[in-house]
Order: sequence, then C-alpha cells, then structure tokens
Amino acid sequence: MSDKTILLIEDNPDDAELTLMALSRVTGAVNITVAHDSVEALKLLTEPGHANGRAAPLPTVVFLDLKMPKINGIEVLQRLRANERTRQLPVVMLTSSDERQDILDAYRSGANSYVRKPVDSQRFNDVLEKIGRYWLELNVAPAGHAASPR
Repeated sequence: MSDKTILLIEDNPDDAELTLMALSRVTGAVNITVAHDSVEALKLLTEPGHANGRAAPLPTVVFLDLKMPKINGIEVLQRLRANERTRQLPVVMLTSSDERQDILDAYRSGANSYVRKPVDSQRFNDVLEKIGRYWLELNVAPAGHAASPR
C-alpha cells in the first residue's frame, strides 16, 4: 500500500464528493482524508494524535478550499506556515475564486499552487487528475517529509 496521502479541506459536501471521485481515478490505494471545516483540518495537522509514541505522519499534499466558514483558507494556510511541523507541507489552494486579490493573498501566504475549480464536470475531473498525478507522482518533497523519496 502507498504511503502517499491527501488531506482535502472542503466544506461543501458536493464539491468534496466530486473531488474524491476525480482523485480516485489517479490515486489508487492512496488514502484521502476529508476535513469538512478549517477547525477540523487544523486540529488534524497541528495537533496530531500519537501512535506508538510518535506523531501521525503529515499528508503528502493538502488541497485547501479558500472560502470556508469559521476560518478562511488563507488564515488556515498562514497558520500552517507559522507552525514548525507544517511549514513545508505542500498546500494547493483549490477554489472557485478567480479574484486577483485571493490569488495574491494565497501566494503571499505560502501556497504552493492555486487551482480554480472548473464548473464543467469533465474539465473538473481532468484538472483534478492532473494535479493529483503531479503532487503524488512527480513532486519531490523536502527531505524528512513523509512524502520524500525513500
């Protein structure tokens, strides 16, 4: 079984389901966890449970929605970058926003990528397949990160 994992942070159940279906075409045995809000996601990433005395491994990549209740995606990203454990974690902003300010804010806050969710379902599947393959198969993570090459 693969040690590659995805954390999808998405508050819209329909978008989460579409994303899971699209990613399942490329990820095979990859474990995909869905956090349905930003508070749940931050808890998973910055306050991990301990297994056998060790912190749970970080995901290979995080797909983060921008427009979220409670804490928006930009603030989640800023908190991840401020945390020593999650500072280098790859984060892809996956959002429907094409607002210039949102794009600038995401990159200024440390996003590794900014991807707009296409409205058309076939295009959505194609885009998710491409970014899934890139982050899971092509990207090389920093040494010591859970997703770094063995």
